[in-house]
Amino acid sequence: MSKRSGRNTLQERNGNKPEQNKAQRKRKAEQCNRRIPSAAKKQHYEIQNRCSGDISPSVLIETPQKEPQETSNPSGFKRFQFKNLFVKPSPLPNLSWASSDDVWIKMLNKELKYVHDKGFIQQHPGLQPKMRSILLDWLMEVSEVYTLHRETFYLAQDIFDRYMLTQNNTGKDQLQLIGITSLFIASKMEEIYPPKLQEFAYVTDGACNEEEILTKELVILKALKWDLCPETVTSWLKLYAQVYSLQDDTNFLIPQFSQETYIQITQLLDLCILDINALDYQYGVLAAAAFCHFTSFETVNKIAGLTWDSISSCVGWMSPFVRTVREWPTPQLKDFKKVTTEDRHNIQTHVDYLAMLSEAHEREKDSLDRMSPMAVGGLLTPPKSTEKPPNA
Repeated sequence: MSKRSGRNTLQERNGNKPEQNKAQRKRKAEQCNRRIPSAAKKQHYEIQNRCSGDISPSVLIETPQKEPQETSNPSGFKRFQFKNLFVKPSPLPNLSWASSDDVWIKMLNKELKYVHDKGFIQQHPGLQPKMRSILLDWLMEVSEVYTLHRETFYLAQDIFDRYMLTQNNTGKDQLQLIGITSLFIASKMEEIYPPKLQEFAYVTDGACNEEEILTKELVILKALKWDLCPETVTSWLKLYAQVYSLQDDTNFLIPQFSQETYIQITQLLDLCILDINALDYQYGVLAAAAFCHFTSFETVNKIAGLTWDSISSCVGWMSPFVRTVREWPTPQLKDFKKVTTEDRHNIQTHVDYLAMLSEAHEREKDSLDRMSPMAVGGLLTPPKSTEKPPNA
């Protein structure tokens, strides 16, 4: 008797035919799926790439529901601010080293995974939004002193904001320690030659010692579950600028955009990120809104795949900051020791951002006071490309 006939005979004795086994396995799988609690399913929302062939349907980003009120979240505020967005297929060109659709979907998925929310301030009654602005402004200054990259600062900002979202009742005396530790972590992630630990302790002027920074580093890493690779505001901006200026598809990783225009947009984002209300928006939307103010909506729609409804609120909120930046001296490229000319636009710089922030808030207040009931309704229309110069 062959092995095949012996196996079939055994199945018949047990009353399990191959077709019946398949049906039973399917029923068991369905039962297992029903046992998964809905809360666990929320954690696995992802953007699915459903493009096939010549069909390019929109991709839907699911929105996690509001979390129930818990002891760890006494205010019950909404942690997830992301709205449903219909995102067009990848605007990236064909890449020789990866699928452009896969790269784009991965970046969008990170917007869902790395959650930030300005409501964290409610969890810390002893803190004020201005304290965050002062801390981030100081971190920018430290970054310029040690010639750290913009990506390093923005990663530190993201680490700080997400960590504060996991904590409660943090005192203002702890802010500098949390901020410098966030920059310490980001430097080890982004810099080839990060500053030494004692240098980070030194810039605090005795407020934090090396042992405290190392202890806080472990606390932050555990709180964030070692998730340290978000798509920051500046990484989105670089992508948009590269797609906008791309002339040679074969060298997509080599910057082809204007350094002068890039540092003008980054100065706007530097100013905006000091305002806690910037956390109302996804990083990709923040970068797209800033790019829109320097180009046009048609350009942003082409390079980012975002609709006007997706960015109109952010574009409107950013307007007072844009007017403030344009009244200040135009930023100039700086030369740094041991930094090549091709890389100098990537070094984080610092100006008197706190004074600029005060001016922007005054303009914002004046705009709200002058708003008519019709304007309050939010009737915005996309700006036309002819209404603004390309490098305004």
